[in-house]
Amino acid sequence: MAAYDDRDGFIWMDGKLVPWREANVHILTHAMHYASSVFEGERAYGGTIFKSREHSERLKKSANLIDFEIPYSVDELEAAKYEVMKANGLTDAYVRPVAWRGAGEDMGVASRRNPVRTAIAVWEWGAYYGDAKLKGAKLDISRWKRPSPETAPSQAKAAGLYMICTMSKHAAEAKGCSDAMMFDYRGYVAEATGANIFFVKDGEVHTPKPDCFLNGITRQTVIGMLHDRQIKVVERHIEPGELEGFQQCWLTGTAAEVTPVGQIGDYNFEVGALAREMVDSYEKLVRA
Repeated sequence: MAAYDDRDGFIWMDGKLVPWREANVHILTHAMHYASSVFEGERAYGGTIFKSREHSERLKKSANLIDFEIPYSVDELEAAKYEVMKANGLTDAYVRPVAWRGAGEDMGVASRRNPVRTAIAVWEWGAYYGDAKLKGAKLDISRWKRPSPETAPSQAKAAGLYMICTMSKHAAEAKGCSDAMMFDYRGYVAEATGANIFFVKDGEVHTPKPDCFLNGITRQTVIGMLHDRQIKVVERHIEPGELEGFQQCWLTGTAAEVTPVGQIGDYNFEVGALAREMVDSYEKLVRA
């Protein structure tokens, strides 16, 4: 694939379609210096963006949580997503809306006089973890922890919160892993760098309580799928020592979809029947 700044096609930017290579911002854009940016990750299947409106609503909420207002309504964002998909001739695609404080009169921590910019890009993107859906992903354990909600707006999908995720994933890849699992500031199991995590023990599903990290839309979808199957889901704080007793594990996220995990650090998991069922059922749901 070509570099992301050197492709044919169009990106929707501030209300109009712009040729891909011309969708640029100034070097003194506030977000580049102070992380004043929020984004979404979405997937379209057969021309329909899964949970699209929920993503647009969360994008607006994330902006509010980091103290700015996106100058487009949810309906306008929805129309723009489908406009840019059509312009690029895509029906199965990854969709990336992003909003940020741009360049303006302010160039310091404060930036109220700077315009809020908005863009939406779409591209083809296959399986996030390669063949892990068959074999199970291998995860490192990150040395970085998800911060307390008293130190960062943990329910915002904000760019600045992903800095330690990038560092964690780089360290994991250097060890031959697909990703890293992170603990939270208290030492409880939290999530992977860009996906929520689930465990299976004796027919019950356990997943960390999202009180200091993003309660993912895919996470909520999968919990609903499990409830429909009359499978008990326990949302709670999970101690690191409990990893040894879990039999199965999987990750959820727009990019990850549902991906089984075969190993986290020294702990091994079976790519079992329930994990495989959730992979298949989610695939059917998003394409229904």
